[in-house]
Amino acid sequence: MLGLLRAPLRRLIAAWTEVRLAEPAPDALGLDPRLPTLYVLPRPALSDALLLENYTRHHSLPSAEGREQGTRRCLSLPARRFRWWPGRPLPVAPFTDLIAAGEEVQLVPVSVFWGRAPGKDFGLWHLLSADSWQLTGRLRRALSVLVNGRDVELHMGAPLRLSELIDGRDSALTNRKMARLLRVHFRRVRTRVLGPDLSHRSTLIRGVVASPEVRRVIHDIRGASAGSAGRSDHRLQQRARRYGNEIASNMTYPVQRFLAGALKRLWNRLYDGVDVTGLDRIKALAGDHTLVYVPCHRSHIDYLLLSYVLYRDGLMPPHIAAGRNLDMPVIGPLLRRGGAFFLRRSFRDNRLYGAVFNEYLHRLLAGGYPMEYFIEGGRSRSGRMLPARPGMLAMTLRSFLRLQRSGTQPMVFVPVYIGYERILENASYQRELEGGRKRKETPLGLVKVLGRLRDPFGRVSLNFGEPLPVAEFLDAHHPDWQARSDDNGDTGHAWLKPLVPQLGDVLASRINAVAALNPVNLVALALLATPHRALEEDTLKAQLALLVRLADSVSSEGPHPTRPQGSPQGWIERVIELEMIQRRPQALGDIVLADSTQAALLGWYRNNVLHVFALPALVAFAFRQTRERDLDSLHEQLAPLWPTLARELSLARPTNLREDLARILDALDAADLLEASNGGWQPRECLMAEERLRLLGQIIQPSLERNYLLVDVLLGAEPGSLGRESLCARAKGLAERLALLTGREAPEFFDGRLFETLVDSLIAEGWVWQQGDVLAFDDHLRQSARRVSRLLDPSLRQRLAMLTRHADTRA
Repeated sequence: MLGLLRAPLRRLIAAWTEVRLAEPAPDALGLDPRLPTLYVLPRPALSDALLLENYTRHHSLPSAEGREQGTRRCLSLPARRFRWWPGRPLPVAPFTDLIAAGEEVQLVPVSVFWGRAPGKDFGLWHLLSADSWQLTGRLRRALSVLVNGRDVELHMGAPLRLSELIDGRDSALTNRKMARLLRVHFRRVRTRVLGPDLSHRSTLIRGVVASPEVRRVIHDIRGASAGSAGRSDHRLQQRARRYGNEIASNMTYPVQRFLAGALKRLWNRLYDGVDVTGLDRIKALAGDHTLVYVPCHRSHIDYLLLSYVLYRDGLMPPHIAAGRNLDMPVIGPLLRRGGAFFLRRSFRDNRLYGAVFNEYLHRLLAGGYPMEYFIEGGRSRSGRMLPARPGMLAMTLRSFLRLQRSGTQPMVFVPVYIGYERILENASYQRELEGGRKRKETPLGLVKVLGRLRDPFGRVSLNFGEPLPVAEFLDAHHPDWQARSDDNGDTGHAWLKPLVPQLGDVLASRINAVAALNPVNLVALALLATPHRALEEDTLKAQLALLVRLADSVSSEGPHPTRPQGSPQGWIERVIELEMIQRRPQALGDIVLADSTQAALLGWYRNNVLHVFALPALVAFAFRQTRERDLDSLHEQLAPLWPTLARELSLARPTNLREDLARILDALDAADLLEASNGGWQPRECLMAEERLRLLGQIIQPSLERNYLLVDVLLGAEPGSLGRESLCARAKGLAERLALLTGREAPEFFDGRLFETLVDSLIAEGWVWQQGDVLAFDDHLRQSARRVSRLLDPSLRQRLAMLTRHADTRA
C-alpha cells in the first residue's frame, strides 16, 4: 500500500516544502562518481526520505530512490525504542549485508530539520516542530511537515567509504561500529544546528537560586546583617528570584522564526547585502565546542545581525548579553524571547545580584549554549575598537575553571568583526562626541529609526576571526593553570586577574585582524588625509588602489582584512550614492570633496580600519623629514613608538617588526612611491608619487600629535605632580584647542578615552608607572620622546610645543 502512495506523497512533498538551507552545496560534496552512493538518515522517517529523493533528483546527485546492489539507496539507523517484551531483539543497523558482500560503496549521512526549534522537553511548539521529540509518531511528523514545510534544512556529511570502516572483525561488530560512528556525527550536527536541550526558564532560575554559590552569598549577607533588621533567608531568596527573572532569557522558537522572517525583510530593505567571511571554520567547531562569540560593537543592529546570520546559515543563535537599557516595553520581551539576557551596567556593590548573574552565566556555559557579548562594554562612538572591559571575560574564565572539574566540552572564543558602509546612529554618535548626553533608548526612538528605512545604507560585512580556545590561551599565559583550577573562594582565583586584560587585548587584536575594507572607509582614509577634505578624482582613485594593495603587506601572519568588490571608480560612485561625499565637475578634472558635516561622519568610518594602515602610514611619515633611510635606521626610530601605537589601535604586537618594515618598504617600492638608493630607500622624484606618499603618511599624523601632546604635558610638569585623570584632562583640553586652531571637524580627535588608552599603553610598556596617586617616569621616556619627535616636521613640533607651554603658564 505504501509503495502505491509513495509517488503521490513525493509529489506532495515537492509541492509543499522548500529547502531553505542545504549544506554543503551539491557540487562541494566530494562524491566519487565511480562508486555507488547510499544515503543514511538518523532515524526512519518517510517525509525525510521523500524530501531527499526530490532533492537528489532536482540537483543531479546520485539518486536516493530504489535499490543499489540489492540494498535500498536511502537507509536509516534504527529508532531507539524501549523493549517492552523480554527477549525481543533490538533493531540493528542496516549495514550487515553490505559488509558481508564486501562491495565498495560510499555512505552519505543526511540530517533533515523541519524547523529550527531549540531542543526543549516542553511546549506546544515543540510538539509541532522539534525534530527529536519521541512521544508522537506519524501525527507529529505530519504536523511538522505542515507547519514547517517552508523552513527545512538539509545537512549532508562527508562521504564515508565502506572499505575504510571495515577492519576485518566480525560483521556484527563492524555494523555496530558504523552505527556508533554515524550516531556521533548526527548528534554533533544536531547540537550545531539546534543547540543543547533548553531547560524551562523557571526551572533554570530555581536552580540558580538554589545553587551552593548563591546560597553561600545569602548566608553571608544574613550573617552580616544579624545585628540590624535581620533579613531572613526567605526574603533574600525572593530577591534572588527577582534578579533571576530580571536577567534570564526565554528563548522560544516562534519568536526566533518570526525574527528570522522579519529580519530578512529588514536587511533586504535596509542594506544591499550582508557579506559573511570565515564562518566555515566556526561550523566545524560548533558540534563539540561551547562557542562564545565576541563581536566588536558598532551599532544596535549588531545584536540582531549576528543572530540572523547564524540562524540563516545553519547554526544555533546564541544567548546574548544585553544592557538593561534595552529591556524596555515591547522591545525587551521580544529580545528576551530571541535569546537576550539582561545585565546591569554595574553590580559591584550588590553581591547577591552578582552571585545570581555569575551562576546564570555559568549554567548557560555548562550546558554548552552558544553565547554572545560585547567585550567593549558599549558601542564605539569614535569608530575605533575600544579597550575590552574585564567583567564578562573574568566571569567566563571563572566559569571555565569551574567546568574543568566535570570535564565538559572545550570552550572557544569566536572574534567577529562587523563593518558597515553606513550606520543608523551617525547623528547621535556625533552629538555625543561633541559633548551631548546619551539619550535613553525608548520604543518611540525605534519608531523614529523605522522612518529612515528608505535611506541608503549600503552593505554590511560580518567577518569571523581566528577562534581562541580558552585552554590554549591559559596554556600560553599561565602554564600551571590546570593545577590551580581547583582554587575557589573569593581570592582563590587571584592569579586570574592579570590574565583578563591580556585576554581582552588578544581578542581585540583578533577582531581587528579581520577588518572589512569597504568603499566608505577607504574613501574616508584618503579624503581626510587632506587639509581641506578634497582631492582630484584621479588622485583619489590612485590612492584607493594603493590602500587596498598595502592591506596585504601589513603582516604575513594570520587572517587578513577583506577587500571590497569592484574598482576605485565604482567605490567613489558608491560613497556618493550614500551621500557621504560630493563630486564637483571642473574643466580640468572633477573634484571629490566632503563638507564639514560629511567629514565629521567620515571620521567614524576611517577609524574602523585605521589600524590596518597604521604601520605603512608610519613608514611613509618617516620619510617626511629624512629623505633617505635604510632599514636599520628606520627600525631604530620606530621600534620604541610602535608598541604604544599598536596597543592604542588594538593590534597584535608583531613577532618581528623588522621583517614587517622590510615587507612594507618593498610594497611601497613596488607601488612606485619609493626607490632603492645607496642600500636604502628614498621617495621617487615624481610629484604624483610624493603626493601619494604624503597622503599615506598623513593618516597617522593625528595619532602622533595626540601622543606628543600627552607625553609633552607629562614631561613639562613637575615630577610627581600629575595623576592619571589630571594628565588626561589637560591633554584632552590641548587637543580640543589644537582642533579649533587648525579647523578640524573631528570631535573624536580629542575624545578623552583615547588619552586614557594611551596612558594605559605607556604604563603597560613600562615608560610610565603609577606611584601612589601620581604618575612617575625616568629619563628613558624623555630620551625616547626626543627621538620620536624627530619624525614631526619643525613647524608642527613648534606649534605643539607652544600649545603646551601656553597651557603650563596659564596653569
